[in-house]
Amino acid sequence: MHNDSNTLKPVLNTWHLWGLAVGLVISGEYFGWSYGWNTAGTLGFMVTSILIAVMYTTFIFSFTELTTAIPHAGGPFAYARRAFGEKAAFLAGFATLIEFVFAPPAIAMAIGAYLNVQFPGVDVKLMAAGAYVVFIALNIIGVRIAATFELFVTVLAILELLVFMGVVSPGFSVSNFVAHGWSGEDHFSLGSISGIVAAIPFAIWFFLAIEGVAMAAEEAENPKRTIPVAYIAGILTLVVLAMGVMVFAGGAGDWKALSNINDPLPQAMKMVVGANSGWLHMLVWIGLFGLIASFHGIILGYSRQIFALSRAGYLPKYFATVHPKFKTPHRAIIAGGIVGVAAIFSDNLITIGGQTLTANLITMAVFGAIVMYIMSMLSLFVLRKNEPNLHRPFPAMVYPLFPAVALVLSSISLVTMIYYNQLLAGLFVLFLAIAFAYFMFTKEHRATAPDNMVTANS
Repeated sequence: MHNDSNTLKPVLNTWHLWGLAVGLVISGEYFGWSYGWNTAGTLGFMVTSILIAVMYTTFIFSFTELTTAIPHAGGPFAYARRAFGEKAAFLAGFATLIEFVFAPPAIAMAIGAYLNVQFPGVDVKLMAAGAYVVFIALNIIGVRIAATFELFVTVLAILELLVFMGVVSPGFSVSNFVAHGWSGEDHFSLGSISGIVAAIPFAIWFFLAIEGVAMAAEEAENPKRTIPVAYIAGILTLVVLAMGVMVFAGGAGDWKALSNINDPLPQAMKMVVGANSGWLHMLVWIGLFGLIASFHGIILGYSRQIFALSRAGYLPKYFATVHPKFKTPHRAIIAGGIVGVAAIFSDNLITIGGQTLTANLITMAVFGAIVMYIMSMLSLFVLRKNEPNLHRPFPAMVYPLFPAVALVLSSISLVTMIYYNQLLAGLFVLFLAIAFAYFMFTKEHRATAPDNMVTANS
């Protein structure tokens, strides 16, 4: 049952999708990851980052099977629904929603922090809220315009990261990078293992949200061809950038000064070129594009998730409407923004466990992501068994090894994150419990919801 009020328009090409894949994530190279140094040290966090890079690479090379076989705006929600049924779909869908709703306020706070570097008098939170207003409006205007803008700012953000590495390279020193590199100690010890494990959320932040391309599947031209190319090129781009930025920043000076702040790259560059250098001002201004690319892209992602869940009856159908002129899910875009702005101003609720607001927002988003990764890989295995004839334009590479590696590393990440973030884990479960109560009392909504499950066989 399709109609213009709940159908998205396919207008995105391969370049748009690559820009979205990288842009969704690239803010993770600009901030957030350095909190991992605070717990693991530079060398310990390098170990964590390599393991997480393996997890994401194997995940993406497996996830493309699902995104091309079942190109649906709900992404993981749609895969779990087909593999397991409604309750599993609820878990995958709401975990994804938590990921995509809690990541943007963390990025918005970093946008505010970067602006504060240039204009010390500005209020970080007000700048963060202002970013929501601007990019909610841009997302409503049209997906092709939004995706073209995303591609433009993503390319600028990549170039700026390369410039950063080049500018700080004269000051790079291996001794700076390895000093106290194991959880603040000079030598590896049992305590180093604890730091390596505790740093998992911040290594995940390097790559978090790349899976959001799946939520643009209904708006992609020929998704069976364009999505795999975008995903594979995207993950390779991000792995190279993540490792390069981390190494060059850590070798620029005293890395401990960068380990608990929202703007590590400008501060690292300041160590090399000084506070009055034109390079520093350029990094702040162009570096904003990296944050904007992810912020803007994740708004697109959360809105499609809200839209898909509402269209399937898992959320109020009010959010399952597209704008009559712009053909974008405007109500879903605004709803996620309201939650994000509330998170920015909810220090007493979210700043728990002795970490900063940004660190806790990142951790909450990662909880949602990891649950979704697990559900997606389980869905892949079940669909392989139950629907062997499902058309799979891009089968998982090195099956079953790659999806198994992604599943195992995701599961280990979830267990260790719960252990090291018990308060936030409890809050995450509370959010799911509230959503599940709504789910249980609205069965009739799902029975009468528009059935827009788009599969390769439809």
